[in-house]
Order: sequence, then C-alpha cells, then structure tokens
Amino acid sequence: MDIDVKKIANLSRIRLTDDEAKALAPQLSNIVGYIDKLSEVNTNGVAPTAHPHDVAMPQRADVVTNTDRRDALQQPAPHTESGLYVVPKVIE
Repeated sequence: MDIDVKKIANLSRIRLTDDEAKALAPQLSNIVGYIDKLSEVNTNGVAPTAHPHDVAMPQRADVVTNTDRRDALQQPAPHTESGLYVVPKVIE
C-alpha cells in the first residue's frame, strides 16, 4: 500500500524531512495493513463494548445535595439585580 506520508504530515501540521518521510512510510503501511487484517475478523454476534469486563458504573440518587447559596455568594458583588451581576457597559 502506497501512503503519501508528506500529505498526512501536512494535514497533521507536522514538519518532516524527506528522510523522515521515507523512514515512516513502511511503518505506516504496516499499521494500515494490520488494520485491514483486523477488519477481516468475523464479529457477528459480538456486542460493542467500551470495556472488556462487564462493569457497571456506581449510581447515586439524583437529588439536590447543595443548598441555594446564590444570595450569599453574590453579597460581596458591587451590584446585582434579579440574581445577575450588573457590570458597566463596555461595548457601544
């Protein structure tokens, strides 16, 4: 498989010399060849998974645990209105 290493490097914003590109070409060909070999594996009946083990994430109750502290947190602000910070207009 012929891979244009310079084009891939350009798209990746990587600067390569011609010698580096020549050295990387067979390595990239091997990687793509390995991926092609993996695509030949029969995966019918295999469920997609994100983890090789059957693991469930621990769940917690969906309840509010923090009280509303907006007024206390906004108290040091110079000026607030309806729960919002009021700031001087900077763009006309």
